[in-house]
Amino acid sequence: MSRADLDKKPYDVAGMFDSIAGRYDLMNDLAALGQVRMWRELMVDALELDAGGAVLDLAAGTGTSSTAIARAGARVVAADFSLGMMTEGRRRGAPVPFVGADAHHLPFADDSFDAAVISFGLRNVQDPRRGIAEMTRVVRPGGRVVVCEFSTPTARLVRTVYERYLLRALPVVASRFATSSDAYDYLAESILDWPDQQELRGWFQEAGLEHVRYRNLTGGIVALHRGYVPTAGEGPTGSSSDGAPQAL
Repeated sequence: MSRADLDKKPYDVAGMFDSIAGRYDLMNDLAALGQVRMWRELMVDALELDAGGAVLDLAAGTGTSSTAIARAGARVVAADFSLGMMTEGRRRGAPVPFVGADAHHLPFADDSFDAAVISFGLRNVQDPRRGIAEMTRVVRPGGRVVVCEFSTPTARLVRTVYERYLLRALPVVASRFATSSDAYDYLAESILDWPDQQELRGWFQEAGLEHVRYRNLTGGIVALHRGYVPTAGEGPTGSSSDGAPQAL
């Protein structure tokens, strides 16, 4: 897959990630200019973890995000569609179980987890709305669904510079450090084609999630979204409609 394929055929996407598994985390750090660790820490905070709580980390890749969640005291299942990424995670000794899983048909019963999260992976799901619905299904009433994903910078100048960086600088960096620079052409275009914060918040609400909020990180380059699975007798959603980012 050398260019952004809006159909995101699952086996093509899985094969692409298989091909870059060995250097994927290094490339993420380079592409994000060293911000990944900070974003990951804020993602863990957004999960509102209780000691021993059960968390599904979807599109977990090599397990770096899962490891951070586990270190915060949760019981984590790392799920991914790429065998290559999971194999690399096991090779590195990630302290979590890996499960092969299709985001459209998660192999877990209803209400299995206290929270579910996907970090920088939802845009690679063929039907992201269905992925959110599946995450909602496997989380217990009152539990959290969290998405940490690249988004739309809020300042026009930052947005312009960022778009130029994605289309020009990122492929150049990838050609020097990655085994498959074509994969990073796809990743750059998938970020640019991704909906903005308001549209993703709407997808959360369509899935039936309550109290939906998002928080812009690094000027909106990344956004953290969180919603709660409703409990019996739950009142209004508490999601504002003024278009302003909401604190998590």
